[in-house]
Amino acid sequence: MLKVENLVVRYGMIEAIKGISFEVSDGEIVTLIGANGAGKTTTMHAISGLVKAASGSITLDGVDLLKTPGHKIISLGLAQVPEGRRVFAQQTVEENLILGAYVRRDREKIAADMEYVYDLFPRLKERKLQTAGTLSGGEQQMLAMGRALMSDPKIILMDEPSMGLSPLLVSEIFEIISEINKKGVTVLLVEQNAKRALAIADHAYVLETGKITLEGTGKELASDERVQKAYLGG
Repeated sequence: MLKVENLVVRYGMIEAIKGISFEVSDGEIVTLIGANGAGKTTTMHAISGLVKAASGSITLDGVDLLKTPGHKIISLGLAQVPEGRRVFAQQTVEENLILGAYVRRDREKIAADMEYVYDLFPRLKERKLQTAGTLSGGEQQMLAMGRALMSDPKIILMDEPSMGLSPLLVSEIFEIISEINKKGVTVLLVEQNAKRALAIADHAYVLETGKITLEGTGKELASDERVQKAYLGG
């Protein structure tokens, strides 16, 4: 579904991404793990058109994303849950969700998807008329995920969804990611909680200073001594 080949991203003279290649197949959960500054978020931003690649290619179902304007990428079926949630703080929960569906015109399906999001996140339904800025961190994360789902995506890019959350909420968020995937949405996950990410991933890549240094199934990397030592506290 998603294919990244020889991707290079530069910030001025600094090469943040140094020719990485990876694939995400339809129906998979794929995770990128790595330390702060490894290039995980930059990779996500390049895929969704938020930063310009210097070279390489990114294709979604054969469509060249590097030649597609960022605002049109979402209409191809790719949505992103950004690091830090980035909800519209002055808008209500429901208005945030409606904004997630702005590229769509299928009103009946939009209404059905709204109910699906409320079923997935009952707390959002309870707070649908509350302004997003007054929600807790966990509720804002749920809203960011729900807003992405409202675009009816084929693939969701999730950037650090567990950041700053309590252990109980972290467990809930990862259960919901698995549930979304079971409903047929492909997931590309960037996550510092490597243990949790590898536990649900079909395939995983380790990113270090802009290069992919290891890859394998989630289970293979979770049992790799190098990964355990560097990311799992082993």
